[in-house]
Amino acid sequence: MKNYKVFIACDTKKISVVRKIIKETKNNNLNIGYKFGLEFLNSKNGRDFILSIKDKITFGDYKISDIPNTCKSAITAIKDLNFNYITIHISSGLNALKAAKKVAGKTKLVGVSILTSLDNKSLKEIGFNKDVKKLVFQQAKLATKAKLDAIVCSAQEAKIVKKVFKKEIITPGIRFSSNTNDQKRTLTPKQAYKNGADWLVIGRDITKGNIKKNVQTLIDHLN
Repeated sequence: MKNYKVFIACDTKKISVVRKIIKETKNNNLNIGYKFGLEFLNSKNGRDFILSIKDKITFGDYKISDIPNTCKSAITAIKDLNFNYITIHISSGLNALKAAKKVAGKTKLVGVSILTSLDNKSLKEIGFNKDVKKLVFQQAKLATKAKLDAIVCSAQEAKIVKKVFKKEIITPGIRFSSNTNDQKRTLTPKQAYKNGADWLVIGRDITKGNIKKNVQTLIDHLN
């Protein structure tokens, strides 16, 4: 079986739940990392738990978005957590991306493109005139210019991103079924890899219910 890489989204503030997720997702068929979002990162004991993690691939999904100096300072403030990956919104602009990259050190700086919860209708409501694919393509070019280490995009856009961005592509919005929850731009695991994803990000389809069984379901989807 191919060495598939998957980030498990630990979308909770309960450390006991995260411990269970880590324990029950261990297997020899997948290269597993753990993504921590704002809910966990801002929880009371979240920081201490991150510091305690050993020998795991960790992803700090901060989605930093601010002026260049603040982005730079934010990266510096969390360097002691030794994340393998940290996210920043590409929409922060080239100067902010460069400032953050300059201080990221060994941590891979990941540019977040248009969120998978948004579609063309949502973008028009915000004030964007371009459609999703054109915006993501433009952001991928900016991520290349800023020398980012990876990019987050929908698997639906992975093919066009690969045309201009030659490093890691991380794809959330992965679903085993047609139940998309609050996501708009989704694909199945196999479709995502076929489109060029390097990493999948999977949350509820793995972490809700029987975790071990859900991991096996993922493996079955990929075979």
